[in-house]
Amino acid sequence: MGNRLGREFYSRDVLEVATQLLGQHLVRMNPDGSKSIYVITETEAYRGGEDLACHASKGITPRTEVMFGEGGHLYIYLIYGMYWMMNVVTGNEGVPQAVLFRGLREASGPGRLTRLVGVNRDFCGEDLVCSDRIWIEESGSTPGYTMGPRIGIDYSGEPWKSMPWRFLMNL
Repeated sequence: MGNRLGREFYSRDVLEVATQLLGQHLVRMNPDGSKSIYVITETEAYRGGEDLACHASKGITPRTEVMFGEGGHLYIYLIYGMYWMMNVVTGNEGVPQAVLFRGLREASGPGRLTRLVGVNRDFCGEDLVCSDRIWIEESGSTPGYTMGPRIGIDYSGEPWKSMPWRFLMNL
């Protein structure tokens, strides 16, 4: 318990990482020096080039470049001009995959999550393996979970909008 997740954890397929992040601790060292610890309760998987719901399906752009790097780095983007979305890159370099953090025990919804944790564009590219301001630690638990379709991706069409790649920890 309390061990920071290493590169090998993130350097796996997005579906493995998305389910195994459930129940782990997201740790944030706050600007005032205090530490906040949150329990990850909901994730969504986005699987690279073939997944039309994934930003990387359109290739490398300045926005998606971090997704083509090594696992463990944060991919942060803004939606609706007001909500920051926090993702962690998974898999190997050149194979763009990412897990969207959708919920914490303390906040439901990806926009509320980033607001609570204090994450914004400045965190894009941050390496969870060695960052001194944000990381994920093992909690020692492996909770059960339910699966369902991802949210807000109707534009991607079938079969992508119906893929059961949203994972919700059983509370």
